[in-house]
Amino acid sequence: MTIDKYNWQQPDWPHFKYDLTSLYEILFSIAEKIGQLSGKISHLSEHLKTEALIDLMVEEAIKTSKIEGEHIQDADVRSSIRNALGLNQKPASVQDRRAQGIAELLLNTRKTFKQSLTENRLLNWHLLLMSGSFNPNLKIGYWRIDPEPMQIVSGYHGKWQVHYEAPPAKQVPKEMRQFIHWFNQTAPGKPFEIKFGPVRAAIAHLYFESIHPFDDGNGRIGRVIAEKALSQSFGHPVILSLSHTIDAKKKAYYDALKMASRSNEITAWIAYFLQVILSAQTAVETQINFILKKSLFFQAYENKLNERQMKVIKRMMQAGIKGYEGGMSAKKYMSITGISKATATRDLQHLLEINALRQCDGCGRNIRYELNV
Repeated sequence: MTIDKYNWQQPDWPHFKYDLTSLYEILFSIAEKIGQLSGKISHLSEHLKTEALIDLMVEEAIKTSKIEGEHIQDADVRSSIRNALGLNQKPASVQDRRAQGIAELLLNTRKTFKQSLTENRLLNWHLLLMSGSFNPNLKIGYWRIDPEPMQIVSGYHGKWQVHYEAPPAKQVPKEMRQFIHWFNQTAPGKPFEIKFGPVRAAIAHLYFESIHPFDDGNGRIGRVIAEKALSQSFGHPVILSLSHTIDAKKKAYYDALKMASRSNEITAWIAYFLQVILSAQTAVETQINFILKKSLFFQAYENKLNERQMKVIKRMMQAGIKGYEGGMSAKKYMSITGISKATATRDLQHLLEINALRQCDGCGRNIRYELNV
């Protein structure tokens, strides 16, 4: 007798069951945080709102790629987004096509968040995402067709451990038609609306990942689908990075997916994913607070800094909340500005005296500085 190992092999697939009794408190916290974030964002100028959006989209692009083992550069993603938004007077050159692809995908999903999900849209997202792939054999913009099992494995040849096996390729078109119908019919105002948007986002991500319809890129598109569900629930494009939160505890993400793929009773999965959403909201709040502090910093010091100092300060600001790695030293200052050590030392001393910088603790044996925000 064959034992049904995975959710899609079981007779109740894809009729997910869950109990929200223990989850109302976190759902309330998520709703409360939405209000708090909306209030903070409303106090930002249009320029700062755009800056916050770009920062979070850059972070999402980098982290969602990193989860899947790809590393793209901050500068390439940022240039791609600014080019697409028409913010660069002269479009910046972007060398990495992968960075351009993920930027275009994120912008497209924000622009079309109200629209229904369709097969063409998903295939186009895959085309955007994977067009810069280095794999010449990758089938881009199509459902997978390889008759070999689509497995998620770890280990090494001959000692593979199979964590999950997706439905066979021949089932994918039917499974995706069902998924797309489910997604659209459970949207706000639709016949089978799921009352709590974060719950719908959790189910949508798991449902899509269980089908695994593409040869590659499923995780990245699955996270975009979750954010689309949240945006539809909130009534505006979400400003948050699920991938940042997931990447911080990647093992927990894969463990939760593995457990959820064994049964169609998914209360534990929803509990996990709601915590991801709440943590992502908290991270956004921290980011917005930093952007507000950064704005106040420039207002306080813009007339007190020479051109060299302003260039260095802006470079340090680009590092974001985590701070400029290793702190700012005279040597780094010289490298950024191309000036002598004596001039660099004077500039840094002046920044210290006016409290724009403070001496950095734990940045090494030499004197280093960090922004005083």
